[in-house]
Amino acid sequence: MEENTEQRVDLTLFSEKIQELKDRIASVIVGQEQTVDLVLTAILANGHVLIEGVPGVAKTLLARLVARLVDADFSRIQFTPDLMPSDVLGTTVFNMKTNDFDFHQGPVFADVILVDEINRAPAKTQAALFEVMEERQVSIDGTTYPMGELYTILATQNPVEQEGTYKLPEAQLDRFLMKITMDYPSLDEEVSILERHHTNASLVKLEDVTPAITKAELLSLRSVMNQVFVDRTLLQYIALIVQQTRTSKAVYLGASPRASVAMLQASKAYALLQGRDFVTPEDIKFVASSVLQHRLILTAEAEMEGYSPVKVTQRLIDKVEVPK
Repeated sequence: MEENTEQRVDLTLFSEKIQELKDRIASVIVGQEQTVDLVLTAILANGHVLIEGVPGVAKTLLARLVARLVDADFSRIQFTPDLMPSDVLGTTVFNMKTNDFDFHQGPVFADVILVDEINRAPAKTQAALFEVMEERQVSIDGTTYPMGELYTILATQNPVEQEGTYKLPEAQLDRFLMKITMDYPSLDEEVSILERHHTNASLVKLEDVTPAITKAELLSLRSVMNQVFVDRTLLQYIALIVQQTRTSKAVYLGASPRASVAMLQASKAYALLQGRDFVTPEDIKFVASSVLQHRLILTAEAEMEGYSPVKVTQRLIDKVEVPK
């Protein structure tokens, strides 16, 4: 019993940390609470995130801000059509002094990596990044370099431009734990963005944001995730939602078991963010569409009727009876 009380104390400290993180994000970014929750959930669940949205909705700002709030190594890679795999992974350079080859690490060697406009680089470079995401190591010239424990990629992509972009293959999209869509702000939110810019006083600069959580604290929180209780009925609920994607007439290719595991991990992480050590059906509902939307391929008919993967996912979730 003692062990349980210890864990409860852990969670209260943890809730304060998370609240502090959210407050600091809110001081820089107006609105987008749901997006922020999802990004924090993914990082806690040890997953990579794809953030999609039109230009100017603060995708890059959010990613840089989250990286700054966690006291960890950060790097940013701007993907361009002429980017080579070696620009991402690093290169071996001949050292005249030692008569040997030295490995110069590329920007992919960091704890939190922001990959801006991931769909702008050619397939070869995308594949090099995806390999590191999955294997969590880089092999160059027969030597393997492992990544750190925290290793998380936050990638952004712009959905409107097709010119000069390389679509991410569906199989590789599956490597992202979540795809999060950032929408336009509401009218009130936009007014407060304008107010902040107009007065300039309430604008918080990224440089002034101090880390709210250390790398060690974040990793210890990840270990608490294993103690989050998930009832068997909820495991069945996750499986039923994923089964729906495989039988739906609107879906050409449904989600794989990797999606079920991702949903389980994400709902446990989200429960922790809410200060709970057990998962509820609402946690699963909250993360489900972000976990599933990039893993489904819709039929041509469904696309012609104007359905989007998010809409379809939402309908499929609503079809499944919520366990009591």
